[in-house]
Amino acid sequence: MQIQINTDRNVEGHEKFSHQVETKIKDVLNRFSKHITRIEVHISDENSDKGGMNDKRCLMEARMEGRQPIAVTHQATNLSLAVHGAVDKLKNLIEGTLGRLDNH
Repeated sequence: MQIQINTDRNVEGHEKFSHQVETKIKDVLNRFSKHITRIEVHISDENSDKGGMNDKRCLMEARMEGRQPIAVTHQATNLSLAVHGAVDKLKNLIEGTLGRLDNH
């Protein structure tokens, strides 16, 4: 499972933050790793330095073997919450998708 992390120009993509994001994704989605070929993460700060409520956004797209890509997005007051929300949504979506396949 490859993980690619992209940030917009308003987010400082520090190595430490990227490593934290990658670790969180691996911790939550590891059990699905044989089904997932790649995960793309897009992190942005929509209001830049102006601030605002829920202006941090994390979009995650999972590419699964033999299936169309699936994507989720989550907005929050800080980058960490945006990432955690998105990875939880992605986990639920993958569980639902693979669960439906197991039932057929």
